Amino acid sequence: MNMQDKGIRAWLRAEDVQSPTHAAIQNLWLTWCRFAENPLGLFGLGIVLLLVFAAIFVPYLAPYSPFDQNLQAALRAPGGEYLLGTDELGRDILSRILWGSRITLSIIVIVSIIVAPIGLLVGCFAGYYGGWLDTVLMRITELFLSFPSLILALAFVAALGPNLQNAIIAIALTQWPPIARLARAESLSLRQRDHILAVKLMGASNLRIVLSHIVPLCIPSVVVRITLNMAGIILTAAGLGFLGLGAQPPTPEWGAMVSTGRRFMIDSWWVVTMPGLSILIVSLAFNLAGDALRDALDPRQE
Repeated sequence: MNMQDKGIRAWLRAEDVQSPTHAAIQNLWLTWCRFAENPLGLFGLGIVLLLVFAAIFVPYLAPYSPFDQNLQAALRAPGGEYLLGTDELGRDILSRILWGSRITLSIIVIVSIIVAPIGLLVGCFAGYYGGWLDTVLMRITELFLSFPSLILALAFVAALGPNLQNAIIAIALTQWPPIARLARAESLSLRQRDHILAVKLMGASNLRIVLSHIVPLCIPSVVVRITLNMAGIILTAAGLGFLGLGAQPPTPEWGAMVSTGRRFMIDSWWVVTMPGLSILIVSLAFNLAGDALRDALDPRQE
């Protein structure tokens, strides 16, 4: 760490500044300093930022339309006019991968927005109230956890119908139980803390305690868990697309691209390899970033 970083840390720890804004800035800065000490985490974060950049600016980055067919250029090897080659219909693979990044990112964001509140609230209420409510909510959670996520997602998609929207719903239904169990464990340890007992003695209702005190303290752990779950979301979405139960052709979704290209993988390896590498790299990036974020938010690092 350079002298400038040490100076900023010293300023953040100054005792003459005690405002809530200063405390939030201090926590964010210290978290970033710990995160920046992990080179693999920075590498993963860089890949994730590239994914976000590609998803936002894909209309300007993609050299061709992902749907335009050119049978005269079908199964052309990588290089020259087509950097990553073309598929069986002459569509540019690079353009389809870039457009597929928008679909992948949208799946991650939508699923995370759905599962985070559900898992957080279920776990916090179960852990704080205990008793019959805890028993009922945890038995439901364990019922979902008893099935592999991909198998459960397949069952939901088969019932709802094969398309991208139903795939997102199915993935969300399989991703909230681990978050609920994590939030429950956090709530069990927090409900006996002195500050929680003090708030309760002051007359605060149980609902207010959960929403105003328990939930905010569980958010950092849930954020880490969601970050680590993003790789699983990508793989589940790709698996559904590969099986024809997710995004439907000609949508440029990475799993569907692997599925349609597997017939040509012997003679035209790039048709399957390029979208497969995209799935691998992005999943690895989210895992690396999630591990680094978990270490940065670990209070034992203080």
